[in-house]
Amino acid sequence: MGERADNLGQALILLARSLGEPSTVSSVYETEPWGVEHHESYLNMAACYETTWPPEKIYTLISSIEKKLGRVRSGKTIEPRTIDIDILFYNNLILKTENLTIPHPRIKDRKFVLEPLAEIMENFRDPETGFTIKELLLRCTDKCAVLKTDLKLFSHDV
Repeated sequence: MGERADNLGQALILLARSLGEPSTVSSVYETEPWGVEHHESYLNMAACYETTWPPEKIYTLISSIEKKLGRVRSGKTIEPRTIDIDILFYNNLILKTENLTIPHPRIKDRKFVLEPLAEIMENFRDPETGFTIKELLLRCTDKCAVLKTDLKLFSHDV
């Protein structure tokens, strides 16, 4: 919701201040809303970071960035929001806690996640399924439109 491109750009800047610059950033993709109706298109992208921070600390950082950028959590799984930052993978870790599941449990079902991921790490293997990101994308049954944009949101001058 709101200033979609600005929200993504601000999220990248705030993540970089704590985690360092991402090693890879995908293009920005405009996508049909997934799981909600009568809402404007979403902007999605993926970024890869090399960090020694543990996943739980990253999750805390992400939550604070989302809150700073105006996200209000109502408890619903799917709802329009100003920003949504997920940890999709953390190396080959498989983690299931009350607050955090890695790999993200719905990656394989969401083309809007797989398209940007395939751009930056198509040969990475999902530690749970053994499939590469490219293979997961080819197997994905999600029919939502996912279109690459010309938006440039991340500068290396953070």
